[in-house]
Amino acid sequence: MAGGKDAVDLRTDEQLLRAHVAGDPGAFSDLVNRHLDYLWSVALRTSQSPEDAADGLQDALLAAHRTAADFRSDAKVTSWLHRIVVNACLDRIRRNNSRKTVPLPEWDVMSIADTSDDISAVDLSVSIGRALHTLPEGQRQAIVAVDLEGYSIAEAASLLGVAEGTIKSRCARGRLKLAQVLGHLRTADDA
Repeated sequence: MAGGKDAVDLRTDEQLLRAHVAGDPGAFSDLVNRHLDYLWSVALRTSQSPEDAADGLQDALLAAHRTAADFRSDAKVTSWLHRIVVNACLDRIRRNNSRKTVPLPEWDVMSIADTSDDISAVDLSVSIGRALHTLPEGQRQAIVAVDLEGYSIAEAASLLGVAEGTIKSRCARGRLKLAQVLGHLRTADDA
């Protein structure tokens, strides 16, 4: 694209993807840079650690780069990228779970949290992240898509390739389990 390296590419996502497939050397970079913050947040929410999220996002972007010609225009490019990121992160989780590891001791984060400063918000975020990873994969995917990413039931069903009723039941079961796992976070004000 002419106009300097800081110029904004005004092509649509689909146009950028087609340009990449046609051999435009900067089109894929422009597309990724446009959505990198969003894709990173998806990877973080789907992964078990920031390191896994970074690796999963890298795997996903390589897969998207290689399979761009297979993109079907019946979905938005961001939905296509979202699904690739989620799948890459879940693949990494499965690979990690198949390796033998020595578990670290569990700490009760809330008993040591100082609620008088912003660190308690980080502690809460860590607790919620851990709780999400207690859910089965399908429930976690549904909760992340609907409750964290804000997709409608229909959009989440399309994105994850399952029926709307499946998304509803996975969300319901996942929310129930999250309520049980996070029940210790209730305060006297919540009762």
